[in-house]
Amino acid sequence: MKTRVVILMVTMLCSLVALAASKPWDGTFAPYTVHYLMYSGQLGDSQPPKRTERRLSFAIQGQLAKEMFDAIGPDLKLACGTTLGMRQRERGDVDCSYDKDEKDPYTCHFGIDLLKGKSMAGATC
Repeated sequence: MKTRVVILMVTMLCSLVALAASKPWDGTFAPYTVHYLMYSGQLGDSQPPKRTERRLSFAIQGQLAKEMFDAIGPDLKLACGTTLGMRQRERGDVDCSYDKDEKDPYTCHFGIDLLKGKSMAGATC
């Protein structure tokens, strides 16, 4: 009897998780964890942010990065820094990669120059 109750509870929980994951679009913002770096200079040679120069680089991983990766395809033929098993996609200042050897295989980067209010690349190759 206890086994049946546990199986029923697990089944109900999985159903709720699946239902939440397939929630129809409702036009509201969704919470998400994002990694960022505020800096001055160039990404490859970044310095602490200054009053006269502030740039922001974002790194996104997980399901949102996968959705972004899928949306901006196709794969680049020759991509800087790619290795065997790695795929790279770029559109404007957004670049996404898929690396099958990583725990979170999808990662996307983009950046903003805060003082100019313009988008920019968020990663080096």
